[in-house]
Amino acid sequence: MKRSLLLLLCLINLLTTAFQTKKSEPLVNIESFDSVFAYDVRYATENNFLKQAVYDCEQCLLIPEVAQALVDANDYFCDLGYKIKLYDCYRPVSVQKKMWAIYPNPSYVGNPYGSGSIHNRGAAIDMTIVKLNNDTLDMGSDYDHFGKEAHIDHPHNDTVRANRKQLWQVMKKFGFSPIRTEWWHFNYDAKNYGLKVMDVDFDCNK
Repeated sequence: MKRSLLLLLCLINLLTTAFQTKKSEPLVNIESFDSVFAYDVRYATENNFLKQAVYDCEQCLLIPEVAQALVDANDYFCDLGYKIKLYDCYRPVSVQKKMWAIYPNPSYVGNPYGSGSIHNRGAAIDMTIVKLNNDTLDMGSDYDHFGKEAHIDHPHNDTVRANRKQLWQVMKKFGFSPIRTEWWHFNYDAKNYGLKVMDVDFDCNK
């Protein structure tokens, strides 16, 4: 009887430890969810304004609540004939400092020595939508275009306006909000602004 009780207590302890470890993990990989995304994570390449790869691999890490909301949005887009293409998700604050050193303009780059970026908290996404066959949609500017063409209130032709409207309407439906200067950037729910910035390395083995 005592041996059985001891084994039961050990099992409970193991399960509790596993739960607490899982619960304490600050970020999850979007690939672990059952949804199909397209990827163009520019900071894992030299095709960015830094002109260097600053991520060790192409991953989209987010806090769990934001990851689930993004998956729900992507599933909705898929029903409409589109899917999300990810440019950037969680961004280590050390990378934010590199960005600020090159382009210290708070209209486009969050000041890491101030409040930083919501990217540094795992609660922001840079993205667009493409058709399910990966055909691109005209959004009026390239990603990380630091100019008025990227502003959400910039006048564009009917096609660009319709594409952006489609993007924004669905993302807002799932709790995301755009910012004025970047049509591709979405922050998840204002309550996540209170999260602390993180400097977690990418685990490229996952």
